[in-house]
Amino acid sequence: MYNAMEIKKNIYWVGINDKRLELFENLWPLEHGVSYNSYLICDEKIALIDTVAEGNYEYYLKKIQSIIKDRKIDYLIINHMEPDHSGVIPTLIKNYPEIKIIGNVKTLDIFKNFYGGEDYFHLVKEGDQLSLGEYSLKFYPIPMVHWPESMVSYEETTKTLFSNDAFGSFGSLDGGIFDDQLDLVFFEEEMRRYYSNIVGKYSVPVQNALKKLASLEINCICPSHGPIWRSNPQRVISLYDKWSSCESDPGVVIVYGSMYGNTGKMAEAIGQSLAENGIEDIKIYDASKTHLSYILRDIWKYRGLIIGSCAYNNGMFPPVENLTTKLLQLGVKDRLLALFGSYSWNGGGVSNLEKFAEKINMELVGESIEVKSSPKKEDLEKLRELGKLMAEKLKS
Repeated sequence: MYNAMEIKKNIYWVGINDKRLELFENLWPLEHGVSYNSYLICDEKIALIDTVAEGNYEYYLKKIQSIIKDRKIDYLIINHMEPDHSGVIPTLIKNYPEIKIIGNVKTLDIFKNFYGGEDYFHLVKEGDQLSLGEYSLKFYPIPMVHWPESMVSYEETTKTLFSNDAFGSFGSLDGGIFDDQLDLVFFEEEMRRYYSNIVGKYSVPVQNALKKLASLEINCICPSHGPIWRSNPQRVISLYDKWSSCESDPGVVIVYGSMYGNTGKMAEAIGQSLAENGIEDIKIYDASKTHLSYILRDIWKYRGLIIGSCAYNNGMFPPVENLTTKLLQLGVKDRLLALFGSYSWNGGGVSNLEKFAEKINMELVGESIEVKSSPKKEDLEKLRELGKLMAEKLKS
């Protein structure tokens, strides 16, 4: 009835699918929901690995009790203290007052700030081991992926990695929970959206974490959100390696801000030229209509980035300015960048895009193109030339 699902012998997924939450972290749209993955190991000792968001406790507890019956939970492993994984800890402690909480010294500091008290805590450091009986957990901090206390737990017998937010994804688990039961085309897109918006700023720590974990033999990856990777865990590891190295595919994202459609016409002209010159993957986004998280997802995927803005109060159009601010914050690099825009009586859109270009680590392709009011024939020719130049750069 309470659909806890067995991953390995006596290791269970006891997570929650949330289809009601509209915004993750009150920022990122969840059109397809999200899962809060929690795991239960039933051995001589019982260990719970991470919990779920506040508001899901009653159903969550029934899932756990459907497996352990009247037994107590001996250990709660906290891989990550963010409230979507720790929100029900105070209630869990009330139900299991003898529980021992396992975390590192940074976990303890954040725990005290959120929930107070430290009587339940048992501190672990890198390489420490916790025997449960047949199974044993080993702990590896992966700081700043994406909080300072972030940690993974590795079960040595089954070679299972409980990876917290690393390798996580938006999207609820509809029916199946494993990579071989789900639509991986969808989940890889949602995983990249999750990575680019939440983890991407910490790509250097991600690379450090991948190096640290490279010596482990991993047969199954159990993240805190999204699919459990049992059939091909190396696939998701390779994706994280690619994304954290800022590697990209030979496509182009065109993002523009336009009040009355003239800058949009410029974007279309560039897009047509790209297609005519052999670029197949082209994404054109109106920054006012498409949520930033989807735009960033595709910027993380493709090597070409072309940004256009009309002038607005002597500056960039606000949604475009928001995008450029986020790109600088995330440290996106190794992209080919081109700029365009329009104005009617005073500039500011393109000139401020050029200031952005001076700050970000991207190769500028061609000269900026700025038109007055609406693009004329000669302007459209320049835009097509810009598209051609970008295509040649990508293909070279």
